[in-house]
Order: sequence, then C-alpha cells, then structure tokens
Amino acid sequence: MSEIRLQQLGHSYRPNPTKEEDFALKPVDLTWADGKTYALLGPSGCGKTTMLNIISGLLKPSHGRLWFDGQDVTGKSTSERNIAQVFQFPVIYATKTVGQNLAFPLECRNWDTAAVNRRVAEIADLLELRDMLSMPALKLSADQKQLISLGRGLVRPDVSAILLDEPLTVIDPQLKFALRRKLREINRATGVTMILVTHDQAEAMSFADEIVVMRDGRVQQFGEPAILFERPANEFVGYFIGSPPMNMLALAVRDGGLVCPALECPVPGILRQSSGTLRLGLRAERIQLIDPRPDTPRATVVEAEILGVEAVITLRTETEEPLRVKTRHYRSIREGDVVGLAVDPVDMLVYSDGDLLGAN
Repeated sequence: MSEIRLQQLGHSYRPNPTKEEDFALKPVDLTWADGKTYALLGPSGCGKTTMLNIISGLLKPSHGRLWFDGQDVTGKSTSERNIAQVFQFPVIYATKTVGQNLAFPLECRNWDTAAVNRRVAEIADLLELRDMLSMPALKLSADQKQLISLGRGLVRPDVSAILLDEPLTVIDPQLKFALRRKLREINRATGVTMILVTHDQAEAMSFADEIVVMRDGRVQQFGEPAILFERPANEFVGYFIGSPPMNMLALAVRDGGLVCPALECPVPGILRQSSGTLRLGLRAERIQLIDPRPDTPRATVVEAEILGVEAVITLRTETEEPLRVKTRHYRSIREGDVVGLAVDPVDMLVYSDGDLLGAN
C-alpha cells in the first residue's frame, strides 16, 4: 500500500500545448493517504480517466511528477508500480475456475503451490467466494465476476493501490449497493488504497473517504463527502453533488448588505467588493415548508416528485425563480398550493461569479 502524491501533474495530448485549453488534465497537486478510499467524480470528458491512467502507468504525463511513498514513479511501468486495476467490464479468464483466476497472479510470480492455496483461500473468504472456487468463472453473474477481478488484485500482498475504473456500470442496480459496501469492507480489512472513477455522485458519496470533483480537466474541489455537500467551493460542485442539485437564487445589495428577494430576507456575512454576479446557494434539504403567513416568504407548488419516504417539491417563488425542497412532509401538498418557507441563516451560502465567498 502507498501514499500517492501528484506534483503539478498534468497532461496534454497535443505535442506543444500553449494554453490551458490544450490540457486534458490541468496541472494539479494532490496527496492521497495510504489506506483510504477515494473517488474521481465528474462528467464524461472531465479528465478523471486520464488521471487514473497516469496513476496506473498506462499513460505518461506530459507535465509534473507522480510519487508513491516518496518514490518518483513517473517513468515506471504498471508492473513496477504494483498497481491492480478493475475495469468497467470484468476481465477474467472464462476457461478457468474461480480459484484458478485468483491463483493466476501468484503463479506468474512463481509462488509455491501451498502458499498459493493459502492466499487464495484467504481472499476467497474475504470476498465470500469460498463456495465458488471450483466453479467455472464463465457461469458467474456480472457482480461476482467483478469480485474475481478485484480478488486478482487483492491476492497480491504487495499491491500499492487498486484502481477502479467505473466497475459498477454493468452491475444490476439492486446489487450496486451491496458491492459498494463490500468494497469498503475490503478496504477496512486490508488497508489497501482504493481509487474509484465514476460519474455517479451517489456512488462516490457512499464509497469514498474523500472525493475529487473534476470539470474540463480541472480539479474543482477535493474533500470529504460531507464538506462537498455542505460547502461546495463553486456552483458546479453544488450542482454536481446532491440530489436535487443546490438551489441558486439571485441576491441584491441594499443598504450595504445582501438580501435575497425570493426569500424576502437579509443574508448574513460580510459583503466583499465584487463586480460579479452574486447568488445564494441553498440545499433542498435545508428548506422547511410551513404554513403561509404574512411575515414569511411564500412560494407556489409546481409539482411533487415522490421518491418513497421523501419527495422533491418544485416551487415557484414570488420572484418567479424555481426552488426545490426535499421533504418527508409532502402528503398534504398539492399542485397550486401556496406554502411558506423557513430557512436557517447558517445554511445560506453566498457565491460570487460562481465561487463560494469565504471558501479559503
């Protein structure tokens, strides 16, 4: 297992990049601690796979250095880095049994038979595959095949990290939760560093100790899931993290302070001089629906999306701005109803030209 450090690491697929737009991955400094779970999260084409391929050794960066436990591995091959990689589609030997698949990496390293059998048994127990060791791998389900791919990486005791390139995409939705939980259990049991590439924020939030949110080749924010949810560094992170995305409402400056016309209330905080656009960020979960009163802001119900225990209520404020509220108290709410709104000032975030004020 290794600490992984990216030092001004960037990549351009063009031979002589001259401007920022030429980089598929803008130079970045990041440090990932040994033994934790991480997620690279962002839309297609944001640079997350480029970053993963550089870490694995499949791609040599055009800029910067990559370090494993203080050792410069920028020019080293994948095999020299002791990296295990699990891809979107399970890579297994269909003609071999489950046990033979797990044993193969050790046999390639000339382990003796007794040691191979002991190690395969340990990993099979960890992955709950012991009863399947003699089964042909071809007959297994997609999630079981992914466990074998994972097991082939885990069976090597010297593996530096396991890189997971959207491995849950082909898994039945009902099995994804169980497999994510299993991955975290394996991480806790083995202490191996795991890095997951995904475009699914629910996967990233439920899997990772820390998340790297990316857009257009640039890291937008890096931190724990709760921090990214509570204090998005910019409007993009607020949009990409959370379901529904963070509400963004117009702000106005009055008497030297900020007010939100849609909520008819002042917004706390020190107003910095800014020539840009000011907006208020509010999580849907932080807004309460109350009985409308003359002294409270009001909005009209446009629609309700029932999610089971909860519902997402889409509202139209008196300033004609859309607002979404996530609540469990929705059964008496109907389209066209006028409702009151209550917001705690501590949940109000101010963004200037898309960036969170006071983020640094």
